Amino acid sequence: MMNIAHDSLYPHNEKNGIGTSDHDVCNIEFLSTLCSGLANHKPSHLQDILNAVALITPLLNAIPSVVFFIKDTKARYLIANLTLATRCGFKSISSLLGKTSSEIFPAQMGSCYTEQDLRVLHQGVIIQNQLELHFYHGRKTGWCMTYKLPLYNQHNQIIGMAGISHDLMEVKENHPVYQKLAIVDDYIREHFDRTIRLEELTNLTHLSVAQLERYCKRIFHLTPRQMIHKIRIEKASELLATELPITDVALQCGYTDHSAFTRQFKALTGITPSNFRQSMGRSHLPLS
Repeated sequence: MMNIAHDSLYPHNEKNGIGTSDHDVCNIEFLSTLCSGLANHKPSHLQDILNAVALITPLLNAIPSVVFFIKDTKARYLIANLTLATRCGFKSISSLLGKTSSEIFPAQMGSCYTEQDLRVLHQGVIIQNQLELHFYHGRKTGWCMTYKLPLYNQHNQIIGMAGISHDLMEVKENHPVYQKLAIVDDYIREHFDRTIRLEELTNLTHLSVAQLERYCKRIFHLTPRQMIHKIRIEKASELLATELPITDVALQCGYTDHSAFTRQFKALTGITPSNFRQSMGRSHLPLS
C-alpha cells in the first residue's frame, strides 16, 4: 500500500473565513507531497487510490484553508474534503460526489473548471502554481494557488486526476527584507494602470531579477508578475461593479485592449468580465 501517513497537520483558526497563516505551510506541503505520491503510485485501478486516501479523509477534513479532491475520467468528484463542500454551500461531502464542477459551480465558472479538468484528463496537462480568484457560496471571494495533475495506472493510461487549491498565505511582514519588498507592492498598486517592467522593480529595490523573484515568493507567496495580475484583477472587480464600460475598465487596469483584459480575467477567475458583471446584477451595462 502507498505510504500516505503524516504526523504534522495543524488546522488553524481563520480570521476572516478565508485565509491562511504560517501554520498552514506544513498542511500545504503535506498535500503537495500526497498529490505527488498519488501521481507516482500508478496502481492497477483508481479504486486502489481511493481506498488509500479514504483512510486519511478525517485529516483532509481538518484543513480549512485547503481544497482537495480526486476525480474520475469524466471529471466527476470521487473524493473531496469538507472545505470544498462547505465553500460550495453544502453541509456534507456526499452532495458533491458523482458531479462535475459544471454541476456544482455557477454556470460560467463551472464550465471553465470542467474545461480545465478535461485538459488534465485528456491531454495529461499538469497545472502548477496557478493563481486563481475563487468565488464561494454567499459571494465570498478568495485568492488561491491551484495544482491539478493526472493519475496514471500501470499501463500509463490516465485513470483520473487529483487537485488541491490552497488559500494564498498571509504576507510575511516580520521577514527581514519585508520593508524593501513593501515598496514593490506599493509601486505596483500605484502604477498598475500601465505596463510595469521587471527592470523598474529591480531598480527600485536594488535587487537582481533572481533575488526579486525569490523574495517576492518568500514574502508575498507570488512572483512579481502574479502580484501585478492580482492587483489588476482586484481593481477590475471593483470597477465591474460600477457603470463603467468594460473597455474603459480594461484600460484603467493596464490592459491594452478589451480582448487582452478578457483573456487574463478569465484565466484568473474562470469567467469573463461580462459574466462577472452579470453575476453582480449589472448585465444591462454597455461593453464599450
